[in-house]
Amino acid sequence: MRNLRQKAKLGGGKKRIEKQHQQGKMTARERIDLLLDPNSFVELDPFIAHRCTDFGIGDRKIPGDGVVTGYGTINRRLVYVFSQDFTVFGGSLGEMFAKKVCKLMDLAMKTGAPVVGLNDSGGARIQEGVASLAGYGDIFFKNVLASGVIPQISAILGPCAGGAVYSPAMTDFIIMVKDTSHMFITGPEVIKTVLGQEVNFEELGGALVHMQTSGVCHFMTENEKDCIDLIRRLLSFLPSNNMEDPPIEETGDDPSRIDDRLEEVVPDDPDKPYDMKEVIAMIVDNSEFLEVQPLWAPNIVVGFARLNGRVIGIVANQPKHFAGALDAYSSTKAARFIRFCDAFNIPIITFEDVPGFLPGIDQEHGGIIRHGSKLLFAYCEATVPKITVIIRKAYGGAYDVMGSKHSGADINYAWPSAEIAVMGPAGAINIIFRKDIAIAKDPSRRKKDLTSEYREKFANPYIAAEKGYIDDVIEPSHTRPKLVSALEMLASKRESRPPKKHPNIPL
Repeated sequence: MRNLRQKAKLGGGKKRIEKQHQQGKMTARERIDLLLDPNSFVELDPFIAHRCTDFGIGDRKIPGDGVVTGYGTINRRLVYVFSQDFTVFGGSLGEMFAKKVCKLMDLAMKTGAPVVGLNDSGGARIQEGVASLAGYGDIFFKNVLASGVIPQISAILGPCAGGAVYSPAMTDFIIMVKDTSHMFITGPEVIKTVLGQEVNFEELGGALVHMQTSGVCHFMTENEKDCIDLIRRLLSFLPSNNMEDPPIEETGDDPSRIDDRLEEVVPDDPDKPYDMKEVIAMIVDNSEFLEVQPLWAPNIVVGFARLNGRVIGIVANQPKHFAGALDAYSSTKAARFIRFCDAFNIPIITFEDVPGFLPGIDQEHGGIIRHGSKLLFAYCEATVPKITVIIRKAYGGAYDVMGSKHSGADINYAWPSAEIAVMGPAGAINIIFRKDIAIAKDPSRRKKDLTSEYREKFANPYIAAEKGYIDDVIEPSHTRPKLVSALEMLASKRESRPPKKHPNIPL
């Protein structure tokens, strides 16, 4: 037994372990040891071996079959983990490899604990043929069953190709490492053969590509240690399952803290940008904000923070990019984040400064109607506490979409600088007073007067407040205590939707 266990711990052997280290990568077991609390890991199925007899691998059986599975704790909370071992058949997935992962996921769902996958695999084990494809299919099915029940986190710590990318893609969060992580459906050689296009691994599916261009990746780190530290930090914001609330932590930040800097953050010029992340940092506990997908669709900001120790999910327009306008990508990004928060009982705080949906032929032909409706759908569908603060602009349909009272928000605040209208003053008067301006003796002067009149009427939150669409107009410096109070009040919120199998979100 001890000999077999030692053989399993060596994986593909010392030479392959050395090669792994030379590539700047840890081994499967080293990653687990770094991820979990010291001495907490309990391994499962260390003696499993493949059953394939074809293509000369019948006599090449290594206990564990290329993946290390088990459970342990992170900050004393139960977590399940599987770590693919690239030193064994290049980390390729076969029938028994898949059975180990599926068994682990079944245990995780039964006990209500997160699953962390440390991916470092060459894909399906070619020698096992359809059995390896079946193994992937079984894992995909478990991913879907577990979705919304337990958090699923995927770290990409090496190659991830072909069908192997779909399991991480169906998990809640993907973390990639610069230079060593790659994800793609078809590799550079196939692309060159079929399409004649020259591309290398990094350009095709590197961490930066998926972080900035495709939106596949949620977090990117400099190295494996940072990646594993990030997993631990991310899990600190998440409940273990959908029946629990997120963990409450004592942060030491005064819930009644008032920050006068918020009075100056919004420029007097309504067309001048500012950084919404600075607003967030001034309001949340200890300015700690874990941003998700910071480089993709940067015109919207999403991520996790705490208010008086309670976990919140933040969705905020970013005036620094496209003036905070919503486009196809930002709508999809925010919608998925909102649905995750709703699935795991995380209240949603929205900071709004949106001039509308991004105009243009590319956006219309790219399906902005369909993608924009995902965000509206997600807000309407969510039953967790929802609080919205209108910082400045809230124009057109984007006002409705961004956590308005009409899409089910519980508490809606506005700063005095809020502008709530169908569209901006300049565009509105061009439509409403087109004829008036055209016949005026001084069209430019008349246009300026009408713009000022429109701005005076609508570039403030009081018309909406009169109608009850805004619950209160608050001083910017008091935003934190107001949010803390509303969050405490909504802690016992219970809201249901009509019974159904599932809604049909406009994917």
